[in-house]
Amino acid sequence: MPGSYPDKIRELALYDGRFDAYQLKAQGCDVLFASYPAGTTIAAHTHDTDNHGVIIKGELILTMNGKTQRVGAGQWYCVPAHVEHEAHFEVQTDEIEFWFNAEKEK
Repeated sequence: MPGSYPDKIRELALYDGRFDAYQLKAQGCDVLFASYPAGTTIAAHTHDTDNHGVIIKGELILTMNGKTQRVGAGQWYCVPAHVEHEAHFEVQTDEIEFWFNAEKEK
């Protein structure tokens, strides 16, 4: 899997989903070290987790609530649970995503 992660991160289990990532399980949260090739599009969807992420290389183009924003290297974003959103990556992008279990926080 491509990406600019250290060897220790690349020893983590692979995420089995819509994109390539290394996955670290934590109490109430999954941590994903994701890599998206240039041209990747993730169609509109929702999920049951509150997602927070930081771009470490490249750029995320995130559309949510009818607004599109560009999130660059060093910037954080948040997608609340059950909110429809879509993502596009014009350039090779690496990010760290934190998927917090919204149900356990209540």
